[in-house]
Amino acid sequence: MSSCPCGSGSSYTDCCLPIIKNLRPAETAEALMRARYAAYATTEMDFVFESTHPDHRQNYDHDGTRAWAESSEWLGLQIVATDKGGPTDDVGQVEFIARFREQGGAARAHHENSRFLRQDGRWYFADGVMVKNQPIIVSKVGRNDPCTCGSGLKYKKCCGK
Repeated sequence: MSSCPCGSGSSYTDCCLPIIKNLRPAETAEALMRARYAAYATTEMDFVFESTHPDHRQNYDHDGTRAWAESSEWLGLQIVATDKGGPTDDVGQVEFIARFREQGGAARAHHENSRFLRQDGRWYFADGVMVKNQPIIVSKVGRNDPCTCGSGLKYKKCCGK
């Protein structure tokens, strides 16, 4: 049993594969988000295109998206928050962080707040907005605390020198 790339803890065949193969619809916006991540990880680009709302498909680059997905290593999905997007809703938002490594590159995190619409009983991805990193706010900086400049170093090794 192979674990689903979406991080649900279920097997791929029980979790996202039936949604990707159109054997059952995604019941929630979050389920569609998870299936879309799994589709990138397994290079099911037809599903990525078909699960995009028809009004938002105009600039989709099928070949470029496939090449990027195939050359990337998919490291995990974290669902940060959801707003609506349930079985009885027609709109929903899912904030997520998708972790991946592009070929020969460093690990990256794509943090997005995505909007989903349900039309004719099916959920579709509509659009998304990147979530900006928030600055670290500390009232008193200790020598071993992370530096407030955001470098990732300890304060004593960075601005506290």
